Amino acid sequence: MVIKRTQIKELWNKQHSAVKWGIMLGAITIILSILGFYLILLGGKWIVDDHGFVFSEATVIETKDGEEVATLYSENRTYVPIDQIPEHVQNAFIAIEDQRFYKHAGVDLVSVTRAVVRDLFALDKVEGASTITQQLVKNLFLTNEKSWIRKTKEVMGAIYLEREMSKPKILEYYLNEIYFGHGIYGIQKASQYYFDKNVQDLTVSEGALLAAIPKSPTNYSPLDYPENAKERRDLILATMEEIDMINAEEMSAFQGKTLGINRGNPNERPWIESYVDIVLKEMEEKYHISQSEVYRGGYTIVTGIDPTIQQIAYKRFQNDKYFNGSAKGMEGSFVLMNEESGAIVAAIGGRQFKRGDLNRVFIKRQPGSTIKPIAVYGPALETGDYTPYSMLVDEKRTYQENYTPENYNDTYEGKVSMYQALIQSKNAPAVWLLNELGIPYVKGYFDSLNIDLSDEHLSMALGGLTEGLSPLQMVKAYRSFAHQGNVVEPYAILNVEDKDGEKLASVEVEEHKVFGPQTAWDMTKMLEGVVTQGTGKSGEYSKALAGKTGTTQHPHVEGENKDAWFVGYTPDYVGAVWMGYDKTDEDHYIKSNSGAPTQLMKDILSDVDQKHSLTSQFEKPENVKNLPKPVQLPVIADLQVKKHFGFFSGVTAELTWMPSQDKRVLYRIYEKTESGSTLIGEVEGQGTFQDQEAKMFDNKSYFVVPYNPLTKQSGKKSNIVSSE
Repeated sequence: MVIKRTQIKELWNKQHSAVKWGIMLGAITIILSILGFYLILLGGKWIVDDHGFVFSEATVIETKDGEEVATLYSENRTYVPIDQIPEHVQNAFIAIEDQRFYKHAGVDLVSVTRAVVRDLFALDKVEGASTITQQLVKNLFLTNEKSWIRKTKEVMGAIYLEREMSKPKILEYYLNEIYFGHGIYGIQKASQYYFDKNVQDLTVSEGALLAAIPKSPTNYSPLDYPENAKERRDLILATMEEIDMINAEEMSAFQGKTLGINRGNPNERPWIESYVDIVLKEMEEKYHISQSEVYRGGYTIVTGIDPTIQQIAYKRFQNDKYFNGSAKGMEGSFVLMNEESGAIVAAIGGRQFKRGDLNRVFIKRQPGSTIKPIAVYGPALETGDYTPYSMLVDEKRTYQENYTPENYNDTYEGKVSMYQALIQSKNAPAVWLLNELGIPYVKGYFDSLNIDLSDEHLSMALGGLTEGLSPLQMVKAYRSFAHQGNVVEPYAILNVEDKDGEKLASVEVEEHKVFGPQTAWDMTKMLEGVVTQGTGKSGEYSKALAGKTGTTQHPHVEGENKDAWFVGYTPDYVGAVWMGYDKTDEDHYIKSNSGAPTQLMKDILSDVDQKHSLTSQFEKPENVKNLPKPVQLPVIADLQVKKHFGFFSGVTAELTWMPSQDKRVLYRIYEKTESGSTLIGEVEGQGTFQDQEAKMFDNKSYFVVPYNPLTKQSGKKSNIVSSE
């Protein structure tokens, strides 16, 4: 067959055209592929947001010794870098989730092909086939919706992420992001929650168990469904053996182990809630870190809390015997501050306080007589015109605006010492003294305490304030007596660190003077007397304690109280207890008095003493004079007289009586005369006196009057005797 030239030419042209079109199609395919790839990368860049890699981490509240007492979180997570996660733990997740993790570029085409075939047969989107990278993209940036659109976005994001980030970093983010059930996020918290250990200490079988959970945290929870969890753990161990991560002998040994769950102490801690609330408030007001940021920021907050004292106080507050009220719901609050540092060691904001409730540590209430040392007696001592044994007017008087203060029992002694007025919590002397001092003078001391009072009435001497004072303010004020007249602002937080361990802030304690050291010491000795002899006698506490009680009358129920207080201090701590109802009406009143908070405070301190051995007595500072104890004048009713004759001494009349055990008492001996009486002698601390002027046949009458050298006051005269 002869082929013509024209035929050859046509054949050549056809072949050339086919090659040409083939080249063009190839070029177009390459261009479209490149464009498609960059379109995928561009789409992935739109999907992946750097902010998504800023994980919410749990904030930890610690003691100064590093003991964790509370964890705050929106997602309970502690981020750990990949180099702290053992390789066998990493391998467990890779084995069950993405065996080709280190080989693919974000998408495993083998798994995708298998998944597409299954989806086509099912006519629905049923197969996941997601790599670890895809899962990370989905968890951080997408929803759980099963759709082709979501899957496309997942693929685009995964490819982009693999180009921008290393494999170890992707795995690090994945292991810190995933959910392990029971509110736990991330491998570190999961390790602590299920095994009470850090992630770096996990065994192979423990790592495999944790890897079993994320597929379905509910169904594979080792706490709720241990059989399901063990079955999946063993599957993971078998897979690890199949791909040469462990050998057959190891697999068999690990599969033979129990789940080994060890949750440590996972119980709720209701006793800590009041203190946490104080920490959150302080973080916001003092360090300008919001509550929402605390819950997600992964901070470490070191506080002054003493967990032992906090639990002791909480337990005592659950006992109904202290809370005797007219109706259910009687409340109380308590705060205890370290006397030296000013750190709050314990706080109770309510008997069953839950986070977000009304924290009564901050709530202002009428302080009653607990204000007297601050508003009256402390400022009076500072003038230099008064001492603890100065005599005050104890009379029922009416002052400006028709104000007539009354003593508790409506009895008055005319004059009493400041010491006695404080111990017996007399109202009339306190108001009289405030009137003498002047309200502007006294309010200057509240300014020094940084306590703003709008009140201008004499009733403030008895705690009659417009707004009242909070337990925290009372503790701050009483610290001045415990610490040579100086105060500090109470605080809970010692320092704050961010999630990288960088210190953000630490407490700066500023101490300033309110009272002089002598005033502080005198008040301490008088307030000790309140506890041992006065209104603060209720309850038992064997070591040093100074303090003051207080009650406020109920406005709607005659003879009943609405607030009961005890505020006081030991050489170690300053504390306050308040009791009452949140609402004030005729149905809600206290049936007890200030003895209840006093007993509660003493019981708490006694419990603390068993754990910490508190200081047994106050130590007098070197720069102050000691305050002598009050002199109690005796009542003499056994005065006797006998005449004696001596060869050299002549006639004497000997008077005898039973003296007080207090040897400081002076006894003034008087001879009764027609015009009255004459002082004939004085003895100190003894019960005998001899009248050398007596005569054999005269008839003299005598009596003895005890005298207080501190107050310069005389007592009642004795019975009268005659020397017949």
